Amino acid sequence: MGSPTTETGRDYDEGPHHVTIAKPFAVSKFELTFAEWDTCVTYGECAQLSDAGWGRGRQPVIYVSWDDAQHYVSWLSKLTGKPYRLLTEAEYEYTARAGSQTAYPWGADLGNNNANCNSCGSEWDNKQTAPVGSFGPNKFGLYDVVGNVWEWVEDCYNADYADAPLDGTAWTSGNCNLRVVRGGSWSAGPRNLRSAARYEVSTDLRDRRFGFRIGRILGAP
Repeated sequence: MGSPTTETGRDYDEGPHHVTIAKPFAVSKFELTFAEWDTCVTYGECAQLSDAGWGRGRQPVIYVSWDDAQHYVSWLSKLTGKPYRLLTEAEYEYTARAGSQTAYPWGADLGNNNANCNSCGSEWDNKQTAPVGSFGPNKFGLYDVVGNVWEWVEDCYNADYADAPLDGTAWTSGNCNLRVVRGGSWSAGPRNLRSAARYEVSTDLRDRRFGFRIGRILGAP
C-alpha cells in the first residue's frame, strides 16, 4: 500500500507499507448516485443536496460530507438489515489497484480519456462530474475508482503510515476531525488520480468535488 519513492507525483504521506486484508468485503461497482441518495431523502432520512446544476439520477452525489456519508450507510443498514459502511483506506487502495502496482489502475501513464479529471482528456474535464460508469471498469469490474469525485473513506487522517493497521481495518486514531478522501476528482490534476494518492478533509465539509462509494461486511450474521 502506498507509492514507491520513484513514482512521479508522489507525496510525503504515501508510505509504502505492507497490508494484508484480513476479512472479505463487498464494494459497490459505482460511486453513490443522486438517485440512491435521493431515495434516502424521500424516506426523510437524508438532507437535500445541491447537484450544482449538473443533474441528478446517474450523476454521483456531491456536496456530501463525511458525516453525511456515515448517516447514509447507517440508514441503508437499518433499511436492509445488511452491514453497509464506508470502505477503509486500505480497502479503497486494494480495490482501486485491482492487482496493479502502477501509478494508475490502468498503467504507469495517465493516458487519454481513462477518467474524469483536470487534463484526463474527457469531455467533462475540469467542468463537472460525469455520469457513473462513463469510463471502462478496472480489473475488479469497478467504475470511477479514480477521477469524477473524491471518495470518502472511514479512516482518520495521519501524516504517515507509521503504526497504521496492517489488516485492512480503519485507522481510528490520529486527527479524527480530518478524514481521508481518495481517488481525485473532475477538477483534480493527474497526480491526485494515482492509486496511492490521499488527501485529508474536515468531516463536516460539503463540496462539489466530494462523494463516496459503499462497502459491506461479508460473512456477518
